Amino acid sequence: MSFFQKRIDNSALVLFRICFGILMAWQSFCYLQNGWIRRNLTSPEFTFSHIGMEWLQPLPGNGMNWYFAVMGISALCVAIGFRYRFSIFVLTFLWSGIYFMQKTVYNNHFYLLILIGLLLLFMPANAYASLDARNPKIKSLSMPAWCGWVMILQMAIVYFFASVAKLYPGWLNGSYVAIVLTRYSHVPGLSFFADHWFHVFIAWTGMLFDLIVIPMFLFRRTRLLALLASILFHTFNFFTLKIGIFPFLALSFAVFFFEPESIRRVFFWKKPTFVSDVEPPISIRNKNVLLYFFLPYFIIQLILPIRHWFIKGDVLWTEEGHRLSWRMMLRHRTGSIVFHVIDAKTGQPITYDVTAHLTPRQFKNMLGHPDMIWQTAQHIKSEFQKQGTEVRVFVDALCSVNKQPSRLLIDRKVDLAHADWNYFGHCDWILLYPETSD
Repeated sequence: MSFFQKRIDNSALVLFRICFGILMAWQSFCYLQNGWIRRNLTSPEFTFSHIGMEWLQPLPGNGMNWYFAVMGISALCVAIGFRYRFSIFVLTFLWSGIYFMQKTVYNNHFYLLILIGLLLLFMPANAYASLDARNPKIKSLSMPAWCGWVMILQMAIVYFFASVAKLYPGWLNGSYVAIVLTRYSHVPGLSFFADHWFHVFIAWTGMLFDLIVIPMFLFRRTRLLALLASILFHTFNFFTLKIGIFPFLALSFAVFFFEPESIRRVFFWKKPTFVSDVEPPISIRNKNVLLYFFLPYFIIQLILPIRHWFIKGDVLWTEEGHRLSWRMMLRHRTGSIVFHVIDAKTGQPITYDVTAHLTPRQFKNMLGHPDMIWQTAQHIKSEFQKQGTEVRVFVDALCSVNKQPSRLLIDRKVDLAHADWNYFGHCDWILLYPETSD
């Protein structure tokens, strides 16, 4: 425990705070400016919130614009270290609301941003190069060693489970990568993006990168090579996968692996060298944070990515246990669906065009995702109940994973309007097949 409690130079944490704040502000203001809020939150008839979070709805009128403005300002306050604890709390709280409010636009890094905000809430990231540090009680050149190791462990979990998730034939044979990259083969000089050898190369390179990049960063001899590989890897992903700020966020974690002297020389050249004898020892409160918060936190972080192993069926098909598991950019799901709405009292069919009630993006994402299909059925039920009509909802849903032959996804005989959602196990109305290996 003493190893994690000793004081070390805090340059890495301070620089990461600045990067994180800038990236979150950039994302918030971009969403405010480019129509993301309107397309995904205010225009839809309803948002696909995370199941159990249906009470969390977008604010009316211009409320969501103000919401993102406050979030962006909070992020800037984090970057400059102004009222840091309050600002990082507000930023994390508001971003959590966006994450749970909708899943039409879903990326694993949306979840990662919540975790980072939560971790930073417990760290003295405002102790230097911040407005708060004008207060001598806050200013410090050091941090507990656990701050750096917590960040490293968090990213190690992300990368490791991302690598493990890629260990299935549909990834390793390049099937999914081909779907992503072939679309760029018409660009002059990129015709090889349509070649099978390149798809397999990228697939295996991606899997191996996720597996070994953290160990490479940990060893001094391979650290610069790991940084170069990370820059190439995340730059490639930025241009091909369109995953927003994640490549820059992932690169910013590299600061925790480099010597404080190197960081000070490049970014904080006026910062004095930390001398361990000058600052007081770690407080008991910090020791308790390690034991009572971070230990349970990381146990949960290790359990969530493997929970699908204990749920019946293949997660690639059922999607049960997919979220919160670092299963990033693994599969391409397409499908078709017809909703059959039946008057529960008369047994007569009711005409219902689901495309008139969902945005094109919502409809596209709903196809092939059992949770969103179930939520659509629940929405249909709710809308008819408002009119005083009880209905039953059945679906003909076909799904294809990685352009394999389509198969029936949902049991046609099950009334989804009155079917239960299993939060911790398999929903029996999702049909099962032998493992979806391709």
